[in-house]
Amino acid sequence: MKKPKGGDTLLFQQIFDGLTLGMVYALIAVGYSLVFGILRLVNFSHGSVYAFGAHIALVVAVSMQWGIFPALLISIIATGFLGILIDKLSLKPLREKKSKPIAALITTIGVSYIIQNLLMIIFGSQSKWFPKIFNYGIIKLGSISVNSTQLFIFLVSLLLLIILTVIIQKTKVGLAMRAVEQNPKAAHLMGINVNYIVSFTFFLGGASAAIAGTLISGYYQVVYPNMGFIAGLKAFSAAVLGGIGVLYGSVIGGLVVGLSESFAVSYFGGGYRDAVAFVILILVLIIRPKGIFGKKDITKV
Repeated sequence: MKKPKGGDTLLFQQIFDGLTLGMVYALIAVGYSLVFGILRLVNFSHGSVYAFGAHIALVVAVSMQWGIFPALLISIIATGFLGILIDKLSLKPLREKKSKPIAALITTIGVSYIIQNLLMIIFGSQSKWFPKIFNYGIIKLGSISVNSTQLFIFLVSLLLLIILTVIIQKTKVGLAMRAVEQNPKAAHLMGINVNYIVSFTFFLGGASAAIAGTLISGYYQVVYPNMGFIAGLKAFSAAVLGGIGVLYGSVIGGLVVGLSESFAVSYFGGGYRDAVAFVILILVLIIRPKGIFGKKDITKV
Protein backbone atom coordinates (compact mmCIF):
# COMPACT_ATOMS: atom_id res chain seq x y z
CA MET A 1 0.00 0.00 0.00
CA LYS A 2 1.41 3.38 -0.96
CA LYS A 3 0.87 6.53 1.04
CA PRO A 4 -0.23 9.76 -0.61
CA LYS A 5 2.39 12.50 -0.73
CA GLY A 6 1.64 15.96 0.73
CA GLY A 7 -0.14 17.25 3.78
CA ASP A 8 -3.49 18.87 4.49
CA THR A 9 -3.77 20.33 0.98
CA LEU A 10 -3.63 16.89 -0.61
CA LEU A 11 -6.09 15.54 1.95
CA PHE A 12 -8.52 18.35 1.14
CA GLN A 13 -8.08 17.67 -2.58
CA GLN A 14 -8.92 13.99 -2.06
CA ILE A 15 -12.01 14.91 -0.06
CA PHE A 16 -13.14 17.43 -2.66
CA ASP A 17 -12.53 14.95 -5.52
CA GLY A 18 -14.55 12.36 -3.61
CA LEU A 19 -17.41 14.74 -2.85
CA THR A 20 -17.60 15.83 -6.50
CA LEU A 21 -17.73 12.24 -7.73
CA GLY A 22 -20.12 11.37 -4.92
CA MET A 23 -22.59 14.09 -5.90
CA VAL A 24 -22.67 12.74 -9.45
CA TYR A 25 -23.21 9.19 -8.19
CA ALA A 26 -25.96 10.56 -5.95
CA LEU A 27 -27.73 12.08 -8.95
CA ILE A 28 -27.75 8.68 -10.67
CA ALA A 29 -28.64 6.84 -7.45
CA VAL A 30 -31.66 9.12 -6.99
CA GLY A 31 -33.08 7.65 -10.21
CA TYR A 32 -32.82 4.12 -8.76
CA SER A 33 -34.43 5.24 -5.51
CA LEU A 34 -37.29 7.16 -7.14
CA VAL A 35 -38.38 4.18 -9.26
CA PHE A 36 -37.84 1.69 -6.44
CA GLY A 37 -39.85 3.86 -4.07
CA ILE A 38 -42.85 3.89 -6.41
CA LEU A 39 -42.72 0.44 -8.03
CA ARG A 40 -40.48 -1.60 -5.69
CA LEU A 41 -38.40 -2.31 -8.78
CA VAL A 42 -34.64 -2.04 -9.37
CA ASN A 43 -34.44 -0.41 -12.80
CA PHE A 44 -31.22 -1.82 -14.26
CA SER A 45 -31.71 0.17 -17.49
CA HIS A 46 -30.84 3.33 -15.56
CA GLY A 47 -27.12 3.14 -16.37
CA SER A 48 -27.85 3.02 -20.11
CA VAL A 49 -30.28 5.92 -19.70
CA TYR A 50 -27.36 7.84 -18.20
CA ALA A 51 -25.24 7.03 -21.28
CA PHE A 52 -28.13 8.03 -23.56
CA GLY A 53 -28.32 11.44 -21.87
CA ALA A 54 -24.59 11.99 -22.37
CA HIS A 55 -24.87 11.12 -26.10
CA ILE A 56 -27.80 13.51 -26.61
CA ALA A 57 -25.71 16.27 -25.01
CA LEU A 58 -22.83 15.25 -27.30
CA VAL A 59 -24.98 15.65 -30.42
CA VAL A 60 -26.25 19.09 -29.39
CA ALA A 61 -22.96 20.44 -28.02
CA VAL A 62 -20.49 19.02 -30.56
CA SER A 63 -22.34 18.04 -33.75
CA MET A 64 -24.84 20.93 -33.72
CA GLN A 65 -22.50 23.29 -31.80
CA TRP A 66 -25.35 24.86 -29.80
CA GLY A 67 -23.26 25.12 -26.63
CA ILE A 68 -23.17 23.10 -23.45
CA PHE A 69 -26.16 24.62 -21.65
CA PRO A 70 -28.68 24.08 -24.51
CA ALA A 71 -27.17 20.58 -24.77
CA LEU A 72 -27.86 19.97 -21.09
CA LEU A 73 -31.44 21.24 -21.37
CA ILE A 74 -32.28 19.17 -24.46
CA SER A 75 -30.62 16.12 -22.92
CA ILE A 76 -32.76 16.49 -19.78
CA ILE A 77 -35.98 16.63 -21.83
CA ALA A 78 -35.05 13.83 -24.25
CA THR A 79 -33.76 11.48 -21.55
CA GLY A 80 -36.73 12.21 -19.30
CA PHE A 81 -39.06 11.16 -22.11
CA LEU A 82 -36.90 8.07 -22.74
CA GLY A 83 -37.61 7.11 -19.12
CA ILE A 84 -41.34 7.50 -19.75
CA LEU A 85 -41.03 5.46 -22.97
CA ILE A 86 -39.28 2.63 -21.14
CA ASP A 87 -42.10 2.46 -18.64
CA LYS A 88 -44.93 2.71 -21.20
CA LEU A 89 -43.52 0.12 -23.62
CA SER A 90 -41.95 -2.44 -21.32
CA LEU A 91 -42.99 -2.11 -17.68
CA LYS A 92 -46.60 -0.89 -17.77
CA PRO A 93 -47.79 -3.94 -19.79
CA LEU A 94 -46.20 -6.19 -17.15
CA ARG A 95 -47.95 -4.28 -14.34
CA GLU A 96 -51.31 -4.59 -16.13
CA LYS A 97 -50.80 -8.34 -16.48
CA LYS A 98 -49.76 -8.50 -12.81
CA SER A 99 -46.55 -10.29 -13.79
CA LYS A 100 -44.09 -11.39 -11.13
CA PRO A 101 -41.52 -8.75 -10.04
CA ILE A 102 -38.67 -10.83 -11.47
CA ALA A 103 -40.17 -10.37 -14.98
CA ALA A 104 -39.90 -6.59 -14.68
CA LEU A 105 -36.38 -6.88 -13.28
CA ILE A 106 -35.20 -8.99 -16.23
CA THR A 107 -37.00 -6.64 -18.62
CA THR A 108 -35.00 -3.66 -17.37
CA ILE A 109 -31.77 -5.60 -17.96
CA GLY A 110 -32.93 -6.34 -21.53
CA VAL A 111 -33.88 -2.68 -22.08
CA SER A 112 -30.44 -1.67 -20.86
CA TYR A 113 -28.75 -3.79 -23.53
CA ILE A 114 -31.15 -2.55 -26.22
CA ILE A 115 -30.29 1.10 -25.44
CA GLN A 116 -26.57 0.33 -25.24
CA ASN A 117 -26.56 -1.47 -28.60
CA LEU A 118 -28.61 1.26 -30.26
CA LEU A 119 -26.04 3.80 -29.07
CA MET A 120 -23.27 1.61 -30.58
CA ILE A 121 -25.11 1.35 -33.91
CA ILE A 122 -25.81 5.09 -34.13
CA PHE A 123 -22.62 6.54 -32.63
CA GLY A 124 -20.12 3.70 -33.00
CA SER A 125 -18.43 1.80 -30.18
CA GLN A 126 -15.35 4.05 -29.94
CA SER A 127 -14.91 6.82 -27.37
CA LYS A 128 -15.72 10.35 -28.50
CA TRP A 129 -14.45 13.71 -27.30
CA PHE A 130 -16.79 15.85 -25.19
CA PRO A 131 -16.17 19.57 -24.45
CA LYS A 132 -15.12 20.56 -20.95
CA ILE A 133 -17.80 22.25 -18.84
CA PHE A 134 -17.23 25.58 -17.12
CA ASN A 135 -13.45 25.55 -17.48
CA TYR A 136 -12.04 28.58 -15.67
CA GLY A 137 -8.87 26.84 -14.58
CA ILE A 138 -7.82 26.58 -10.95
CA ILE A 139 -9.55 28.66 -8.27
CA LYS A 140 -7.55 29.54 -5.14
CA LEU A 141 -9.36 29.18 -1.80
CA GLY A 142 -6.75 30.40 0.66
CA SER A 143 -3.80 28.02 0.38
CA ILE A 144 -5.92 25.41 -1.36
CA SER A 145 -6.41 25.12 -5.13
CA VAL A 146 -9.75 23.89 -6.49
CA ASN A 147 -10.51 22.82 -10.06
CA SER A 148 -13.30 25.14 -11.33
CA THR A 149 -14.92 22.30 -13.30
CA GLN A 150 -15.18 20.16 -10.18
CA LEU A 151 -16.57 23.08 -8.20
CA PHE A 152 -19.20 23.66 -10.90
CA ILE A 153 -20.19 19.97 -10.96
CA PHE A 154 -20.43 19.89 -7.17
CA LEU A 155 -22.61 23.02 -6.96
CA VAL A 156 -24.89 22.02 -9.86
CA SER A 157 -25.40 18.53 -8.41
CA LEU A 158 -26.12 19.98 -4.97
CA LEU A 159 -28.65 22.46 -6.41
CA LEU A 160 -30.43 19.76 -8.40
CA LEU A 161 -30.64 17.43 -5.42
CA ILE A 162 -32.18 20.27 -3.39
CA ILE A 163 -34.70 20.94 -6.19
CA LEU A 164 -35.61 17.24 -6.34
CA THR A 165 -36.10 17.18 -2.57
CA VAL A 166 -38.35 20.27 -2.70
CA ILE A 167 -40.43 18.73 -5.53
CA ILE A 168 -40.98 15.53 -3.56
CA GLN A 169 -41.48 17.08 -0.11
CA LYS A 170 -43.21 20.42 -0.84
CA THR A 171 -45.33 20.05 -3.99
CA LYS A 172 -48.68 18.40 -4.78
CA VAL A 173 -47.11 16.02 -7.27
CA GLY A 174 -44.52 15.11 -4.65
CA LEU A 175 -47.30 14.44 -2.15
CA ALA A 176 -48.97 12.21 -4.75
CA MET A 177 -45.67 10.37 -5.30
CA ARG A 178 -45.39 9.69 -1.58
CA ALA A 179 -49.00 8.52 -1.49
CA VAL A 180 -48.40 6.08 -4.38
CA GLU A 181 -45.24 4.90 -2.64
CA GLN A 182 -47.21 4.08 0.52
CA ASN A 183 -50.19 2.40 -1.14
CA PRO A 184 -50.93 2.62 -4.90
CA LYS A 185 -54.49 1.23 -4.56
CA ALA A 186 -55.45 3.66 -1.81
CA ALA A 187 -53.87 6.52 -3.78
CA HIS A 188 -55.97 5.55 -6.82
CA LEU A 189 -59.14 5.49 -4.71
CA MET A 190 -58.28 8.99 -3.46
CA GLY A 191 -58.30 10.25 -7.06
CA ILE A 192 -54.57 10.18 -7.79
CA ASN A 193 -53.66 9.24 -11.36
CA VAL A 194 -51.15 6.52 -10.51
CA ASN A 195 -49.99 6.03 -14.13
CA TYR A 196 -49.22 9.75 -14.41
CA ILE A 197 -47.24 9.66 -11.17
CA VAL A 198 -45.26 6.64 -12.37
CA SER A 199 -44.50 8.43 -15.67
CA PHE A 200 -43.49 11.58 -13.82
CA THR A 201 -41.17 9.51 -11.62
CA PHE A 202 -39.50 7.94 -14.66
CA PHE A 203 -39.12 11.42 -16.18
CA LEU A 204 -37.40 12.72 -13.04
CA GLY A 205 -35.13 9.68 -12.95
CA GLY A 206 -34.19 10.10 -16.62
CA ALA A 207 -33.62 13.83 -16.19
CA SER A 208 -31.30 13.33 -13.21
CA ALA A 209 -29.38 10.65 -15.16
CA ALA A 210 -29.03 13.04 -18.13
CA ILE A 211 -27.60 15.76 -15.90
CA ALA A 212 -25.15 13.33 -14.30
CA GLY A 213 -24.15 11.95 -17.73
CA THR A 214 -23.52 15.41 -19.15
CA LEU A 215 -21.58 16.61 -16.10
CA ILE A 216 -19.33 13.57 -15.87
CA SER A 217 -18.75 13.57 -19.66
CA GLY A 218 -17.69 17.21 -19.43
CA TYR A 219 -15.37 16.37 -16.56
CA TYR A 220 -13.60 13.40 -18.20
CA GLN A 221 -14.14 14.84 -21.74
CA VAL A 222 -15.15 11.48 -23.17
CA VAL A 223 -18.38 9.70 -24.13
CA TYR A 224 -18.91 6.06 -25.13
CA PRO A 225 -21.95 3.74 -25.37
CA ASN A 226 -21.22 1.46 -22.39
CA MET A 227 -20.16 4.29 -20.06
CA GLY A 228 -23.31 3.71 -18.01
CA PHE A 229 -22.41 0.15 -16.96
CA ILE A 230 -19.83 0.88 -14.25
CA ALA A 231 -21.34 4.25 -13.30
CA GLY A 232 -24.78 2.64 -12.98
CA LEU A 233 -23.48 -0.17 -10.77
CA LYS A 234 -21.63 2.30 -8.54
CA ALA A 235 -24.76 4.43 -8.23
CA PHE A 236 -26.76 1.28 -7.45
CA SER A 237 -24.24 0.50 -4.70
CA ALA A 238 -24.74 4.04 -3.39
CA ALA A 239 -28.53 3.63 -3.42
CA VAL A 240 -28.31 0.28 -1.59
CA LEU A 241 -25.86 1.71 0.93
CA GLY A 242 -28.14 4.64 1.76
CA GLY A 243 -31.29 2.50 1.70
CA ILE A 244 -32.78 2.16 -1.77
CA GLY A 245 -36.05 4.04 -2.02
CA VAL A 246 -34.87 6.74 0.41
CA LEU A 247 -33.86 9.94 -1.42
CA TYR A 248 -31.50 11.40 1.18
CA GLY A 249 -30.06 7.93 1.72
CA SER A 250 -29.03 7.86 -1.96
CA VAL A 251 -27.24 11.19 -1.52
CA ILE A 252 -25.35 9.96 1.56
CA GLY A 253 -24.58 6.66 -0.18
CA GLY A 254 -23.26 8.51 -3.25
CA LEU A 255 -20.98 10.66 -1.12
CA VAL A 256 -19.62 7.62 0.74
CA VAL A 257 -18.91 5.78 -2.52
CA GLY A 258 -17.30 8.88 -4.05
CA LEU A 259 -15.08 9.52 -1.04
CA SER A 260 -14.13 5.84 -0.77
CA GLU A 261 -13.17 5.81 -4.44
CA SER A 262 -11.08 8.94 -4.11
CA PHE A 263 -9.13 7.61 -1.11
CA ALA A 264 -8.75 4.18 -2.70
CA VAL A 265 -7.10 5.73 -5.75
CA SER A 266 -4.73 7.73 -3.51
CA TYR A 267 -3.76 4.90 -1.16
CA PHE A 268 -3.98 1.79 -3.37
CA GLY A 269 -3.71 3.12 -6.95
CA GLY A 270 -6.10 3.66 -9.85
CA GLY A 271 -6.59 -0.08 -10.41
CA TYR A 272 -8.75 -0.25 -7.27
CA ARG A 273 -11.02 2.65 -8.32
CA ASP A 274 -13.93 0.49 -9.51
CA ALA A 275 -13.54 -2.26 -6.90
CA VAL A 276 -14.36 -0.03 -3.93
CA ALA A 277 -18.03 0.48 -4.77
CA PHE A 278 -18.60 -3.26 -5.12
CA VAL A 279 -16.77 -4.05 -1.88
CA ILE A 280 -19.09 -1.56 -0.18
CA LEU A 281 -22.13 -3.14 -1.85
CA ILE A 282 -21.14 -6.65 -0.70
CA LEU A 283 -20.45 -5.48 2.86
CA VAL A 284 -23.78 -3.66 3.05
CA LEU A 285 -25.68 -6.68 1.75
CA ILE A 286 -23.99 -8.85 4.40
CA ILE A 287 -24.09 -6.51 7.39
CA ARG A 288 -27.14 -4.31 6.80
CA PRO A 289 -29.16 -5.40 3.71
CA LYS A 290 -31.73 -2.60 4.08
CA GLY A 291 -28.99 0.09 3.99
CA ILE A 292 -28.24 2.91 6.43
CA PHE A 293 -31.66 4.57 6.20
CA GLY A 294 -33.59 1.65 4.66
CA LYS A 295 -37.14 0.78 5.63
CA LYS A 296 -37.82 -2.54 7.29
CA ASP A 297 -41.00 -3.24 5.31
CA ILE A 298 -39.34 -2.99 1.87
CA THR A 299 -39.60 -6.15 -0.23
CA LYS A 300 -36.66 -6.27 -2.62
CA VAL A 301 -36.74 -7.91 -6.04
